[in-house]
Amino acid sequence: MFERYIQHWNLDVDGEPITTHFSALLPVRVTGEPAMLKILKHDEERTGSEVLAWWNGEGAVRVLDRLDDCLLLERATGERSLAEMARGGADDVATSILCETALHLHRHRSAHPHPAVPTLREWFEPLRVSPLATDGLLKKSSMAANHLLSTPQGEVLLHGDLHHDNVLDGGIRGWLAIDPKGLWGERTFDYVNILRNPVSFFGADPARLSHRIDVIAGCASMRRVRLLQWVVAFCGLSAVWCLEDSAGVGANLQEAESDLAMVESALGLLEGS
Repeated sequence: MFERYIQHWNLDVDGEPITTHFSALLPVRVTGEPAMLKILKHDEERTGSEVLAWWNGEGAVRVLDRLDDCLLLERATGERSLAEMARGGADDVATSILCETALHLHRHRSAHPHPAVPTLREWFEPLRVSPLATDGLLKKSSMAANHLLSTPQGEVLLHGDLHHDNVLDGGIRGWLAIDPKGLWGERTFDYVNILRNPVSFFGADPARLSHRIDVIAGCASMRRVRLLQWVVAFCGLSAVWCLEDSAGVGANLQEAESDLAMVESALGLLEGS
């Protein structure tokens, strides 16, 4: 799978391959420097690659070169992990780093990415049309999404999946984002996945959620209520994705339950606001 690209760029293999549903990756070295080969398998990854190239290494890993559906990427080799930091008692620090990364990525740039990225309205369509969202918590999620999407504030190019495992320690380059989805919409959306992660660690405990909301609102200069509304909307969308998946068992159902618990906690905090 990788041999053509190893030869094309005269690379040295520097680790074992990693295969996911969306891509295949291989750690390599180019002229002695660490890099990563990434073969794209999905349109979502192709859009993300255009976004990475547009960011041009500002707050994200650099795209060093590209051949067809294969990227040669800068590889972040620092030893620090935001997920381990959060689990080790420094969650506020990890959250602040993620907020700073988001702010850096959201800065205005002179040109728009190509091709055009999906909008949040398009992204949320499965929630808006789902028969699951006609009552209960998912109906409230759908209503929150309709309100937010009809009153956008501060629209920017979004990462779309910004969380602890998608921001890596780049050493002297600082913290670097990887694996963007690439979306266009309100900047507040990009902070919701911070609250949903690290996976299976914080859960939907209202006190913990409230504290983390306060940390993000302070770091990113945004309204607490607005962020809670986005939690209600996006966690509902995520639950619909999981519940409507044809393999909606096991891990999918567990993730849906976790998302719905966050919806309930966020709604409770909104009622108390």
